[in-house]
Amino acid sequence: MSAAIAHPPATAADPLPALRLALAGGPRAPRRALLQAGPAARPDQELAARLDAVPAPLLERCLAWLEQPGHHFLPWNDPRYPALLRECADAPLALFVAGDPDLLWRPALALVGSRAASAGGRDNARAFAHAFCRAGLVVASGMAAGIDGAAHEAALECGGGTVAVLGTGPDVAYPRRHAGLLERIAAHGAVASEHPPGTPPRAAHFPGRNRIIAGLALGTVVVEAALRSGALITARLAATYGREVFALPGSIHHPQARGCHRLIRDGAQLAETPEDVLAGIAALAGHLARQLAPPPAARPGPATTPAQPRGDHDKLWQALGHDPIPMDILAERTGLTPATLSSMLLAMELDGRIVVEHGRYARRSSGDGPGA
Repeated sequence: MSAAIAHPPATAADPLPALRLALAGGPRAPRRALLQAGPAARPDQELAARLDAVPAPLLERCLAWLEQPGHHFLPWNDPRYPALLRECADAPLALFVAGDPDLLWRPALALVGSRAASAGGRDNARAFAHAFCRAGLVVASGMAAGIDGAAHEAALECGGGTVAVLGTGPDVAYPRRHAGLLERIAAHGAVASEHPPGTPPRAAHFPGRNRIIAGLALGTVVVEAALRSGALITARLAATYGREVFALPGSIHHPQARGCHRLIRDGAQLAETPEDVLAGIAALAGHLARQLAPPPAARPGPATTPAQPRGDHDKLWQALGHDPIPMDILAERTGLTPATLSSMLLAMELDGRIVVEHGRYARRSSGDGPGA
């Protein structure tokens, strides 16, 4: 993966130019180049025509939505845009986010599967979501019926972070019966979409939704899926992006297990327990922690004695104690952002150096320092 930039505070820049580019449609490359070039750049004739054709009522609807508390617009060149997603060649030009955009920066696992899930499949989704949240991970999914909904509900139940990526506008629940779930995720997690507010469900939008889920996550876990399930699209995209893919096995007589079995035959990792998944993402999580840390030039010079902290991992280790500490206190002690801390803490947990309980972090009693 390419180097990710440190996570800065949000800016109050005028969203209108980037909003026009996002709504103009057409090839991403010229629009992305125009975003990168800044306000002085001029579009070519074809793009200029598309920009002029963006309907004024659509722009007004988006701006009105953005005026509401907790609503955000993250163009591709915005420092708040999630780092892992930006690395994907087909990353969306912008995201509309309702809720906490910082969750898009935290290490996440995608939990996906069949809309027509069995009772056992839903139970597995809940159990894995609980375990991932206890490990400090965000649960990402698509808020569909079945596995997706069960995963989001479980994350909310245990007070963990969850991100719902929609194939509709960020204010449109699909299925409709998930309207209450949409509101709760926006209040306690994050809802993200590349489509503007008010966009209804369209079949063509859901494969694109799946690529965002795969791009945001360290790995994708397919809980239950038939051979033609959209969850298999998410899994294949995750593999394309260099992320880990896991599948839960099932009965050979159950149609909703056949997609998982095919994934395993094709090289996905077999996941019988959440611990299988956590072990499988350990290397990638450690890599993410290093990528999100500031570059060496931005850190204090090397210490003259081993007892002095050397870099941000040591700074974090010194801030941790044997009593559980919440994230906000660690951020205050270290001066690091929650996004950076989350990745570093995950790597330490997977290394067995710390324990996590109810969102609080402590050194494991037998743990060595980060240089061990």
